[in-house]
Amino acid sequence: MTKMITKFFKDEDGATAIEYGLIAALIAVAIIAMVKAVGTNLSTTFSEINSAL
Repeated sequence: MTKMITKFFKDEDGATAIEYGLIAALIAVAIIAMVKAVGTNLSTTFSEINSAL
């Protein structure tokens, strides 16, 4: 029984999966922020072009 508990606490597969999940979430947040910023800049540019025409 003790060996089974020790093996359970030494198993790091779950921790690795959680780390990869957190990295993927941070990358997704960064992509969303960049797309939002580019969209706002693009909208401003098209508004300026529309006003100039």
